[in-house]
Amino acid sequence: MKTIVYPGTFDPITNGHIDLIERASKLFDKIVVGIASSQRKGPLFTVDERISLASESLAHVPNVEIIGFDYLLVNFVKDCKADAIMRGLRAVSDFEYEFQLANMNRALAPEIESIFLTPAEHLSYISSSLVREISSLDGDVSKFVPANVAAALLQKIQPG
Repeated sequence: MKTIVYPGTFDPITNGHIDLIERASKLFDKIVVGIASSQRKGPLFTVDERISLASESLAHVPNVEIIGFDYLLVNFVKDCKADAIMRGLRAVSDFEYEFQLANMNRALAPEIESIFLTPAEHLSYISSSLVREISSLDGDVSKFVPANVAAALLQKIQPG
């Protein structure tokens, strides 16, 4: 059984993330969406909230498991008994950072491969940070995220 881990903060999960997961689900037997705690990034949503939003958004993908983690990625990948790490590349600007991460992960765990997928063109400009910013400025993010995420952003950013 081929398993891949798609790690990230997913704060929040976007349609770009979902596109990559849907496509990877056809290539691998199991996709583990690893939601990193990333407290140093100061996420808007808690890990449990991000897990819940991702679970709701990915309920239609049967071979996906969503797990939170707060330790070294290569150790998480080993714990999941996964074969590889999947990362998304939206633009050339992502490549240098992702290349550096892949090489560091290879140095730490040579048996774990890194695989890169690009989102569909119409989703390539979407990022969680832009979605959070647009939402915080009362913008409509409904075409960038699933409905449950758009509602959660409204609730979180404009409570009451």
